[in-house]
Amino acid sequence: MAKQQSITSLPRSPQDDRRSRMVQYTVAMSIRVVCIVLCLFVRGWWLLLPAAGAVFLPYVAVVLANASSSRANPIGVLRPGAVERRKPDDK
Repeated sequence: MAKQQSITSLPRSPQDDRRSRMVQYTVAMSIRVVCIVLCLFVRGWWLLLPAAGAVFLPYVAVVLANASSSRANPIGVLRPGAVERRKPDDK
């Protein structure tokens, strides 16, 4: 007998997953814009901080956005009405 599928073990819908990744990416890119603007006003050694943020944030944003979508469901999704393989009869 097949185990009953629980709604909590199902993965997020593609629309919810896409929206979550877009929000994460938008927040990271907004921080990058702030870093770029700060590069215009900050002088001395402090300029390295916003410059590093402006250079490395795009990579970090893409990696984080893609990592959130690849999270596997730890329980796994059970297929309802799964087909069971049978050996052919020896007739």
